Amino acid sequence: MNRLTPFENLIPELPEEGSSQVVKAQLRLRELILAGELPGGARIAELAIVEKIGISRTPIRAALMRLEQEGLLQALPNGGYAVRTFTERDVSDAIELRGTIEGMAARLAAERGAPAVVLAEARACLAQIDILLRGPTLNDDAFARYVVLNEKFHNLIGELSGSPFMSRELERVASLPFASPSGFVSGFVIMKDNSSKARDRLVVAQDQHCQVLDAIENHEGTRAEAIMREHSKLAQRNLREAVRHPGQNQVPGVQLIRRRNPNDWRA
Repeated sequence: MNRLTPFENLIPELPEEGSSQVVKAQLRLRELILAGELPGGARIAELAIVEKIGISRTPIRAALMRLEQEGLLQALPNGGYAVRTFTERDVSDAIELRGTIEGMAARLAAERGAPAVVLAEARACLAQIDILLRGPTLNDDAFARYVVLNEKFHNLIGELSGSPFMSRELERVASLPFASPSGFVSGFVIMKDNSSKARDRLVVAQDQHCQVLDAIENHEGTRAEAIMREHSKLAQRNLREAVRHPGQNQVPGVQLIRRRNPNDWRA
């Protein structure tokens, strides 16, 4: 579910048709950035974008503002926007923040008692993932299906907490660049012929999914929180692999992440 941030009130009111053009422009610009067609550091030339995607300037300007709010663009001092780049530490911190908030949501769910209907939905989601992981390897369709189910399960963690505030915060942090639950799932895939390794890592992730749900059902708050924090460490490892092998993985936008200086922080 998408919610407007306070900053989005600054975007001029548009008729319904204009609003759909903003969304279209936003999606297309995001696609160009993540595909590397608009490289990191590049200044966005409004007129060139208008010509490239065939949408008028007003929706383009609103879309640029929204992409700045997402964190993919940065506003320049003299006006206009440029494509942001990120350090490994930026992305790592975003992933760790998500793990921290998910851990708190899992603890609250365990301590307060999670709604039975949401628990059942989470169990059904994990059962579908189990079916995907039965084979020795995963093809592209299976990975795509995993991404959908994985994001659904992580969203349900927020619902299990019974806190609309917690759900909103999880949605907010997951919207940070590269911080979504499946942002580095495809980073498991270092080569297509290495998909057995990919499957093995997803099996570990799935075991953690099951363990945290057990902890929630058994009202083990501390354990549930610890499992979700540890779960984010898998994404951290996939981040490192994605950045070190940028030409051998399928992570959109990985070219925007700058490899860290070994002296910057400890791995």
